[in-house]
This record gives sequence, structure tokens and C-alpha cells, in this order.
Amino acid sequence: MRQVMVTGGAGFIGANLARHYLDSGCRVVIYDTLERRGCVHNIQWLRKHPRSDNLEVLVGDVRFPSAKFKQQVEATDALFHMAGQVAVTTSVSDPVLDFEVNTVGTFKILEAVRQSQGKKPAIFYASTNKVYGGLEDVQICDGADRYSYRDFAEGIPENRVLDFHSPYGCSKGAADQYVRDYARIYGIKTVVFRQSCIYGYRQFGLEDQGWVAWFTISAVLGEPVTIYGDGKQVRDVLFIDDLIEAYDLAMAKIERIQGNIFNIGGGPENSLSLRELIELLRSEVNPSLSVSHADWRPADQPVYISDISKARRDLGWEPKVDWKSGVQKLIAWVEKNRSFLEKSFKVNSSDVGSKT
Repeated sequence: MRQVMVTGGAGFIGANLARHYLDSGCRVVIYDTLERRGCVHNIQWLRKHPRSDNLEVLVGDVRFPSAKFKQQVEATDALFHMAGQVAVTTSVSDPVLDFEVNTVGTFKILEAVRQSQGKKPAIFYASTNKVYGGLEDVQICDGADRYSYRDFAEGIPENRVLDFHSPYGCSKGAADQYVRDYARIYGIKTVVFRQSCIYGYRQFGLEDQGWVAWFTISAVLGEPVTIYGDGKQVRDVLFIDDLIEAYDLAMAKIERIQGNIFNIGGGPENSLSLRELIELLRSEVNPSLSVSHADWRPADQPVYISDISKARRDLGWEPKVDWKSGVQKLIAWVEKNRSFLEKSFKVNSSDVGSKT
């Protein structure tokens, strides 16, 4: 039986990956602090899986990999590194923690694999579009409800010059490059996904991270939301099922694509502004959704859209869920889980735990 490990496996992306590989008949080992909101709820959900006998949950911190974690690495075929500090705002207020979790934690994972005396699992790393920085030199057009690129019709490609901006951008960017270099120097099979805005089921969004889920949960629960800036900011968004398919394809093609970096997002066809999301939520959920405005946040790009042509070419992958359908799926999930979300909604949004 093939074994996969998921660091941050109790978080949004990690729990969905774990479920997918349980469905596929794999043994799944999760390594997570279980500190972030919703993590325990996600583990309870996974333990109800018909193949939960194939699930093992190790409680631990990637900064301090346990002996049991290292032991499991020896028997693992693929390691999905989803754990991390995930918010720019938290990185600004506590850059030491951000560095230790994102950079040191990733380095410890790489070293555990390099020093493994058994299998040396392929590593799939969840990086971020923040490695491209503020893109200040990119010309922006100002439309009625959204910003757009003047010259990048397909979005920002992987060969864009890196410009780490904010402690979060630096910590994730450094880890991104470490993962790539361990493929070059040590021959470890690695793939980096520079992910754009992922959203979907089991995303307990926070105000400073997971904005699609945060706005959606707020709309369903009748809570007000704050937009930082003018709301014309644009991102390409990707539904969780499409992301999992990308990881699956990368694992299937690992011998050919090892050492590569891919932008993984919704692309131009699935780009939207905050204003456009609010308009949809008012139409679909809550006509009286209350919105206020505050100052722009550090390192907030007016536009970020991924050029996903490399993933199309090398992985044979492209998004299947359009953003409106995806948000409607998310709305349905939020309404189904309304009771739990109402209880947890007020939890402090500055906690650190699994990658979401």
C-alpha cells in the first residue's frame, strides 16, 4: 500500500488531500499541531472515513520533527508539505515566528527526507504567489470594479523575477528556493506549487487569510466584513478539487517534472475582484451584507493573476470549476456547517497552525 504524508494535514488543503488519498486506498499520515481553528473538526471528519484504519495522526510541529515523524518518512512515497504560517499580517507582527515556521520548518522537512535511510519520498511544496512581491513595475489599468494588467494578458509567469515582499513573502520564498535546490543538489524529487487563492470545502477562513471563505462565511452568518483598500483588488481563485487534481498529476509525472516550479491558480478565466465577490454574495446569500473599508495592507498587490500555461503544458492540467460555481459550492458547504461555524467564528484570527 502506498503511503503519503501530509504536514498541516488537519488544515483546509491538507484535510482535503488526506481525504482524497484515503479515497484512493493509500495509507495517510498527518503531521499537525492541531492549533489552528477547525483542525480538530477536520480530524474528526477524517476519522469518519470508511478507510480511517489507514489514517494516522501525529501531533507535532514542523520546526521540531519528532522521532516518530522521521520514522514515518522512511516508509513514505510522497510528502505533501502544507504546514505553515499563512498570513501576511501575522508575519509583520511576529516575523520571528513566521521565519521559524515557514523557512526553518521547511528546511527540517527537507533534511528529514535527505537523511532518510529508507524511501526518500517526493516532496510537494505549497508555495505562494507572494514570492513575486508587489509587482510595482507592472502597469495596472483602473476599471470600474477591478484592476487589470496592461501587458500580462495570461498572467504572471514562473520566470518573473522574484521579489520577496513582507516577512511572509521572504519566509515562503526562501523555503520555495530551498525546495527547488534540494532537487538540484541532492537529487530529491521535489515540486513547488506557487499557489494563488485556493478556496473550497472545510476552509474556516480568517479575515487576513482565506478571504473567499471569510467573506462567504460572513455573508451566510450575517456578519459585517471589512475591505482593506478600495475593493478593486483582483486575484485568480482556484477551487480545492482542481488543486488536488494538480497534485495528483504532479505525483503521477514526478519522474519527468521533478525539480520544477509551477504557478497553480485559476488563471485569467477565474479572476475576480473583492467587489465582484461581494456582489455575488449579496445576490446569492445576503442582500444586506454590510461592508466597510480600511487602509490597504502591506504587500497587497492591486492585481495578481497566475499564468498557468506551464501547468497546462507539462501536467496536462487546467481548472474545471469556474469561480461562480465554486463559490456556490462553498456557500452550500457553509450553510450545511452553519452551527459549527457560528460557534467558532469569533475565534482569534491570529493563530498559527496548518496551511490553509
